[in-house]
Amino acid sequence: MSGFRLKDHPRAAAAEIGFRFNGSDYRGRAGDTLAAALIANGVVVVGRSFKYHRPRGIIGSGFAETNALVQLGTGAHTVPNAVATRVPLREGLAASSVNCWPSVGFDLGGLNDRFSRLLSAGFYYKTFIWPSWHLFEPIIRRLAGLGRAPTLPDPDRYAARSHACDVLVIGGGPAGMAAARAAAGGGVQVTLVEADDHVAMEPLPNLRILTRTTASGYHDHNLVTAVEEIDGPVVRQRFWKIRAKRVLIAGGAFERPLLFGCNDRPGVMLAGSILHYLERHGVAAGRRPLFAVVDDQGYDVAIAARRAGLDVVGIVDARPEPGPIAAAADALGIAIYPNHSVTRAIGRKVVSGAELIDQATGQRIRIVCDLIGMSGGWSPAVQLFTQSGGTLRFEDRIGAFVPDRSVQNARSCGAARGIFDHADCIADGAAAGHWAATGEDREVPEIAAAVRAPLHLPPPGAKAFVDMQTDVTVDDLRQATDENYRSVEHVKRYTVWGMGTDQGKLGAVNGVAVLAALQGLAPGALGTTKFRPPFAPVAFGAVAADRLLGPFFHPWKHLPAHHWHVAQNAVFEDYGWLRPSHYPEGDETMAEAAHREALAVRGRVGLFDSSSLGSIEIRGRDAGRFLDLMSVGSPSTIKLGAVRYNLLCNELGTLMDDGVIARLGEDHFLMTASTSHAERVYRWLDEWHQCEWPLALSIAEQTARWAVLTVAGPRARIVLENADCDVDLSREAFPHNQIRSGRIAGVVARIQRVSFTGELSFEIAVAADYAESLATHLMTCGAAEGIIPFGLEALDLLRLEKGYIHIGSDTDSRTQPADIGWGKGIARKAGDFLGKRSLLHPSASAPGRAQLVGLQPVDPAVVLPIGAHIIGGDPHPSRGIVTSSGFSPMLERGLSLALLDGGRALMGSVVTAWSEGRSWPATVADPGVYDPRGERLNG
Repeated sequence: MSGFRLKDHPRAAAAEIGFRFNGSDYRGRAGDTLAAALIANGVVVVGRSFKYHRPRGIIGSGFAETNALVQLGTGAHTVPNAVATRVPLREGLAASSVNCWPSVGFDLGGLNDRFSRLLSAGFYYKTFIWPSWHLFEPIIRRLAGLGRAPTLPDPDRYAARSHACDVLVIGGGPAGMAAARAAAGGGVQVTLVEADDHVAMEPLPNLRILTRTTASGYHDHNLVTAVEEIDGPVVRQRFWKIRAKRVLIAGGAFERPLLFGCNDRPGVMLAGSILHYLERHGVAAGRRPLFAVVDDQGYDVAIAARRAGLDVVGIVDARPEPGPIAAAADALGIAIYPNHSVTRAIGRKVVSGAELIDQATGQRIRIVCDLIGMSGGWSPAVQLFTQSGGTLRFEDRIGAFVPDRSVQNARSCGAARGIFDHADCIADGAAAGHWAATGEDREVPEIAAAVRAPLHLPPPGAKAFVDMQTDVTVDDLRQATDENYRSVEHVKRYTVWGMGTDQGKLGAVNGVAVLAALQGLAPGALGTTKFRPPFAPVAFGAVAADRLLGPFFHPWKHLPAHHWHVAQNAVFEDYGWLRPSHYPEGDETMAEAAHREALAVRGRVGLFDSSSLGSIEIRGRDAGRFLDLMSVGSPSTIKLGAVRYNLLCNELGTLMDDGVIARLGEDHFLMTASTSHAERVYRWLDEWHQCEWPLALSIAEQTARWAVLTVAGPRARIVLENADCDVDLSREAFPHNQIRSGRIAGVVARIQRVSFTGELSFEIAVAADYAESLATHLMTCGAAEGIIPFGLEALDLLRLEKGYIHIGSDTDSRTQPADIGWGKGIARKAGDFLGKRSLLHPSASAPGRAQLVGLQPVDPAVVLPIGAHIIGGDPHPSRGIVTSSGFSPMLERGLSLALLDGGRALMGSVVTAWSEGRSWPATVADPGVYDPRGERLNG
């Protein structure tokens, strides 16, 4: 043995690889994991715990590791909380310990351990409640966490792949290989995913094997997500979405730690992991190991360690009568301590010995050792099974939870089903594979119950850790029980047991067993905590891989005049449709362009593309009656050729959308809807017509058929007169809120006098194919009047000056018509309509409802942030929220709209707007401050 690497192991001859850990240079071998290389170099302390900052060493292998979390790389490539047992060694790898300062060897945070009695479970709930939680919260949040998340954009590339198969096998161990072989033998298409880099299985024509691929989540309809590690020069990871007819889970099991004092000391490891490093990597974690077991399985590790040349100082067996395998250990000269258990690990920073107790006499003895291998039994890996919706039951035979009832086409096999014997695993996997291929069950021999020692609770004060990453001890669970926490989910949140990066893979079953013992219940009566996806950490870039390759599958919605807007230098934003937000000139910012465009509309004339607004036609003899039922107002009373503002509510009386309704004929109505709600409004009308009110009418969605261009501004009438329009555009013949049909330059058009700007406006609808030619024609005819195109940013400033609302921005799920000033006619409407009962309920007129108001900052240069809270009183509860805000080009001051509790009663008063630690005084005012009498609108 050289250092801690076995000389006669094949790995000793592998190529050397250089790496850095905590600033020091080390050498490992090709094929090592970072954990194996650290063990081979004699590195024992690799990190510090979450709360007490106690020294921690490697405890497990694979996904079972909870202590050895490291920070990989630097800069944009850094990865926080990487599990050292899952990090393959590569040349130049740089890693460092997390959650320690200034170093892992000397961590000032270790002072927490000295005061651990003051930092017991739930201490922050009790300690920091006074004088104010918000005083301590920022400090606690800065101290929380382990590694450091990268602050720069992820430079790596990721791939995504969708895949379908008949049978998906998760896990390439004995049971998984047997299952895949049996299923493939049935002639179906089989895919096997294995987190390791090798599966010792012969190739088959209908079997696909994905190595270095971890199943991360099991979702509805047999959809399993998986992450493939590539580490190539182009792609880092590939995210798989695998849909299978049947899924076989053969993910193995996790060995359980034992509960004794200082069981978290570096040098205390799971026995199976010691064997893994010996046989797979040829490294020994210690020279003089002691093994503590509760059944026969730990003996195999002790025997293998002795044959590898280690000085095994003993096997501590908690059973009064060890099994037959004890004879093999005794023949190798290994001392056996029956009916003994380890009470604590000895050593300040690393293990130097162990204290044992004779459970019959109480006599204590000490044994010198440098490694304690513990084997508390095995817990099936049930995480994916429970994610699929399956239920668990507690199996006394193994002292752990096993899969019970499946709700999807899934079955667990082998160790994942609580079967640990090698031959039995193969037989169970083969039976599962046969079922997956044929749907037929095959009998599996009954598994004999093994002799296991019962759980022994350590005495109070022993510092026996149930969850080593989050520093949860048996005493913490004892305290939670004393404080009347009974549910495992409540205890989990109170103590943070099982809330670390491993989600309780090591500590979940032990924690349930301890709680059950403390409450005098069977573990099965308590159940277990919920295991959520992902099974193992997944890079955000991998999850988003199929969204980073270009546009979504959902097609872009382009305006009919899209190419014309491109030629006008429009900047587009996605508003459900790709719409111009502004038209910058030179180096203008968005705010500068919107300011210029808004002034042009107020002073001259502008052209706006309204084509994305929903256009819905309702025809039939019952059309008016139907609209009366669906609307707050009474559309059936609209006169022919007239237009009326319209509000839609849902059954609860809350606002759903607004728009206008025009009457085109006696039984023919045109309804407009906002862009973001157009499709929903059409489906809403259609659903109520089909399911509730099957009246004599038809509903047709016409949005894509029309191009709608709006000419707005005091010179709008002149532009249309120059555009060869055959409609009488005079104020007397064509007043506001009217609609006319005619021709512009020979093209059939509908023209409405409606306005969202507060200026004289004509909304012109023509067939979509004429969109670009009409836009060009209007710009030519308006050139002498100074016409320019304007976008949504300018429109937002114009409607803000008028106090016009935007449903969804200036309203929430509680806003009713009366809250925005449209409640007077509701009580007078004789007929029924959707939401009327809710609107007539006393709560609809209760004082203190959030009402729409305007806000004018005392400092006119201030623009209140959207989302700012309006506060008042002590301790400053929120009384409302700023919903829209901007700088008025005409009034040259900041203006806002807000939902304010009892707002209309506060007109003229000064309130305080608060956001992110800053506050501004503002005066409550009427929402519409520009041209409140509508003289320009009606011009």
